Amino acid sequence: MYQKHFILSAVALATLAACGGSDSNNDAGTATFNLGISDAPIDNAESVVVCFNAVEMVGGANGSQVYEVGTDVEVPAENDLCQDDEGNPIANNIGIDLLQFTGSDQVDFLQQAEIEAGDYGQLRLEMGEGSYASVDSNDDGNVTQVPIRVPSNELKLDGFTADAGSTLNFTVEFDLRHAMTNPVGQAGFILKPRGVRLVDNSSIGHIDGSVSEELLLLEESCDVAPEELTTPVAYVYLYQGLEHELAELADNGGSEGQLPYTSTAVYFDGVDSYDFEIGFVSSGDYIAALTCDGNDDPETDDDINFIHTQDVTVTEGEEPQTILFEPVTTQ
Repeated sequence: MYQKHFILSAVALATLAACGGSDSNNDAGTATFNLGISDAPIDNAESVVVCFNAVEMVGGANGSQVYEVGTDVEVPAENDLCQDDEGNPIANNIGIDLLQFTGSDQVDFLQQAEIEAGDYGQLRLEMGEGSYASVDSNDDGNVTQVPIRVPSNELKLDGFTADAGSTLNFTVEFDLRHAMTNPVGQAGFILKPRGVRLVDNSSIGHIDGSVSEELLLLEESCDVAPEELTTPVAYVYLYQGLEHELAELADNGGSEGQLPYTSTAVYFDGVDSYDFEIGFVSSGDYIAALTCDGNDDPETDDDINFIHTQDVTVTEGEEPQTILFEPVTTQ
């Protein structure tokens, strides 16, 4: 059965600078703002195309600033991924297939935008028409396009401060297993602002890892070496902090004390490895928890059985922290 949730690791609306956060700028009254888009693997979908037509920075000394697709040179040119019912491209829209930019990869969305220095209360992504996911809803090999809609056609994210003379590099990260729902009785998917966060690239790192086949074989609920390589074999949930009991770790819609920072799927590479990536993670200490339970609806409190945990410290930089899940050996 097609699962009603997705993972989107990072939609970064900025160009990554070599050193991140706030480089020098010659104009003391303005700052340079960059933004990009990235994603993490998604369960049972071949594509997730999200359509944007503008980004708005709310606040600032002289009011909000808006950059529009098809109008402003700082935004990429419109493309034909977003189409109307007759198959015609929708004007002033750019469609981004998030599954093409997974883990620490990203696509530039806003480059070298000169903004007024000051405090901005929100960053808003204004959505266009035509967003969709290509899914095999019945697991029969037939892929169909299912529409995606966003409440109010806006994703309202956190604010930021633009210091005079600085260069800001940010990522908008989508955790679609948390943000994307498929409500009963309604057509298509809904993308909600929860699970979508604005991350400062100067203070983030990345995680990659693998799960040993021996560990998977110890659990009856885990699939091993599936024929279809797009079928997840397990899932990794990430929790901020280290001082948490296993019973405190919640699923995406759970009521336990510690909600996940993000989660991602583990996939077989077709040979002998089971791998995963989590990109654009704020630096700090985390617990990574492994499960083979994929039945996690973000609208409900599901019973997720975690079979293994690992502590990980994410440090700033482009080199990922590596996690290996394997059976615990005793001397």
